[in-house]
This record gives sequence, structure tokens and C-alpha cells, in this order.
Amino acid sequence: MAEFTIKHRFTGAVLYTGSGETLRDVVVAAVNSDADLRDANLSYANLSGAYLRGADLIDADLSGAYLRGADLIDADLSGAYLRGANLIGADLSGAYLCGANLSGAYLSGAYLRDADLSGAHLYGNKLVGSRPILQIGPIGSRTDYLVAYLTDAGVDLHTSCFFGTLDEFRVACIETHGESVHGREYAAAIQMIEAHALLWMPAEEAKEAA
Repeated sequence: MAEFTIKHRFTGAVLYTGSGETLRDVVVAAVNSDADLRDANLSYANLSGAYLRGADLIDADLSGAYLRGADLIDADLSGAYLRGANLIGADLSGAYLCGANLSGAYLSGAYLRDADLSGAHLYGNKLVGSRPILQIGPIGSRTDYLVAYLTDAGVDLHTSCFFGTLDEFRVACIETHGESVHGREYAAAIQMIEAHALLWMPAEEAKEAA
């Protein structure tokens, strides 16, 4: 058993100290004891599969954190810094992500039912609408998820090593896959994303993105 300390991301003040096999054990214990982890510094922490249901992680620094498969149901991640965090397969059902920074976060296969993403940011763009994230997959040559984000600057897409606009993705698919089975599959996915954006992007953002 080792002793781990969770500190405030700005002041360095100790928020929680505990013993466990890993930092993950201590973070789970802190959540279970209702410790105040707002503004906690958990950057690059390995929290894969952690049971963090209902955790208060407002404004926490989770940049680069490994949260694959974590249970974050109803967790409060408002304003959290999740840049580059691995949230693949994480359960974020009912989680609060208002104003969170999701730039470069990996959300493939994450469960986002009823998650509140209002005001969340992605590379400086604000997510908009009541359904700002659409996932399709596994799909394509890498059998990965294609994730579409509705933002105030238009539609952005992320899959494997690609991150860019819908138009950039369309061109990349034609150049890389042509009329192959993957190319045709991606073309169908693009049509679905366009339909989703037409239905769910707020009128003002849709007008500006056109």
C-alpha cells in the first residue's frame, strides 16, 4: 500500500490523502467519502474503470487522464479540463459537462445519454444544441468510432488520427478510400451526420456554418 495525495490544481493545497494500491483506489475512496475534489489536479491519472458515479469534479484538471471504461454516471464535471483525456467506453450518462474543455478528448464508445454538454468546448469552439455529439461505429478501415461534434463554428469530426471539419473529412475519405467499401460506408455516415446537424444544430449556428 502506498500513500497518495490529491492536491488543488492552482494552490497546491491538499484536498485528500489516502492509502491504496494505486491512485485510482484513493480517488474512488475520496469520492465515496464525499471529499471535495473541485479543482483537483488529476492530470494524467490512470482512472480506468474507476467507480466515480456522482463524483464532484467541478473544474478538476483531468487533462490526459485515462478514464477508459470509468463509471461517471451523474458526475459533475462542469468546467473540468479534459483536454486529451481518454474517455473511451466511459459511462457519462447524466453527467454534467457544462463548460468542460473536451479538446482532443477520446470519446469513442462513451455513453452520453442525458449528459449535459451545454457550453462545453472543443478546440476553442463551443458545443451547441441539445444533442451536440453523434457517434457512429465501429466503422471504417480501423473499425473505430466516428464522432461528430456540433459547434458554433460548424461540424467537426474525430476518428482515429483524423480531426477536422466535415468538409475536410469528406475530401479525406474520397482521397483515401474512393469507392471502396470503407469509402461508401463513410459517405453514408456523412449523410447521417448532415441530417443530424440539420435537425439538431440551433438555427443561428446552422446559418453561420452554411
